[in-house]
Amino acid sequence: MDLPNFFLADLPPEASLTPHLITEACQALKQNRERFLLSRSTADMVKVLCEVAEGWLQPENRFRRLALEFGPAETGFSAPVLARGLDDFFRQFTPENFNALLEQEFGHVHRLDNFVGPTGAETAPRTALAIGPAFLVHIAAGNLPNPTFMSITLGLLMRSAQLVKCASGAAFLPRLFAHSLYEVDRKLGACLEIAEWRGGNHFLEQALYAETHCVTATGNDETLAAVRAQLPAGVRFLGYGQRVSFGLVTREVLRDESIADVISRAADDVIAWDQNGCLSPHVIYVEERGLVESDKFAELLSVELARREAEAPRGRLTPTEAAAIATRRALHETLAAHRADVKIWQSPGSTAWTVVFEHDVRFQYSCLNRYIFVKPIPDLEIVLQQGLDAVQGKISTVGIAAWPDKTRELARILARHGVTRICPLGRMQNPPLTWRHDGRPALADLVTWTDFETETTNEHQ
Repeated sequence: MDLPNFFLADLPPEASLTPHLITEACQALKQNRERFLLSRSTADMVKVLCEVAEGWLQPENRFRRLALEFGPAETGFSAPVLARGLDDFFRQFTPENFNALLEQEFGHVHRLDNFVGPTGAETAPRTALAIGPAFLVHIAAGNLPNPTFMSITLGLLMRSAQLVKCASGAAFLPRLFAHSLYEVDRKLGACLEIAEWRGGNHFLEQALYAETHCVTATGNDETLAAVRAQLPAGVRFLGYGQRVSFGLVTREVLRDESIADVISRAADDVIAWDQNGCLSPHVIYVEERGLVESDKFAELLSVELARREAEAPRGRLTPTEAAAIATRRALHETLAAHRADVKIWQSPGSTAWTVVFEHDVRFQYSCLNRYIFVKPIPDLEIVLQQGLDAVQGKISTVGIAAWPDKTRELARILARHGVTRICPLGRMQNPPLTWRHDGRPALADLVTWTDFETETTNEHQ
């Protein structure tokens, strides 16, 4: 793959990063922001981002072709899984969606451009302007590309210079996205840097954090704690730690006329990004006493996962990941041989997919990579009372298949138990552009507000 050396991550493998090089890169980004980025309007940023996204959606786009040609080897995801994930993400990039995001975060689409007055009942003579960080650092997780793409996108909306630090070996797709931005707008691309190194390099990280104003980090709790401990006083930190998700299917939709659609949507969530990421379900809870029994639901899901494997195969695994699946399978095969309330379906001759049916209501961590638990329950209340102790405060998304009135009722219950996103089953790994990650504002957490208080019109006269 031949890409020009625009970013640090483009350097050949034998090149070594030094603290001095990191410092120089950060200072160049800040200067480029002053020259090329600060004068740009939000509408201009949205236009560029939509143009870039439209390119990624075209089959002939060279960055898309590179992603699908080299991505399986670089990321471990198959080309069909990559294509589906990238399409779902970039289809969200429309002017309407960006305007909805800005209005949600700031109450007005121009808050990042000009002082804007109150939009509600406030009558005080006051306007306000939101200012993004001058220099923003993203510590990216290595499992999925879309969160990193979104971090870059939010930074551009705020006109922040940005450096994305990728985990070692995980810069392939962020590099492609950065190059696609550079191709559409070189000046904008000059305000962005992509680098990769193995975490724990204190000298590089010390040089990086000395230059930044705000750091976002995605990863496990240990990673977040390590980043936070290194930051100088006054640097804002936003961490997104490990979260888990599950699906919920109510008895009313377990009918012959609707079961095929429900099964298809459940499979969508299991195969999206091969079930990796905080939004993928570990467990699907299925209410009992439906016309289609819960164990039949599990069997039908296994049939659908087998069909999907033929058209969108799961990606390659590391030996450790494959061994984890084999070990878990052996355990559940043994249980199934001795207990009537445990069943297992699995791909023959491979670890491509696994469905485990068991009556234990407790949340079960999956080893992911299309290894899904189906658990029958009398109702949601049992899950909330007895099943979620191990993941209390760590639930991201619940995907629901239910009738609309019941979905609203369940959503209220789940919200009171700390769930931060509730969506239809089948869309768990495809949040909208306006999604509040971990229940927090997407943009408003990053900005600093300036209030401008003026005299009233009568006083001025």
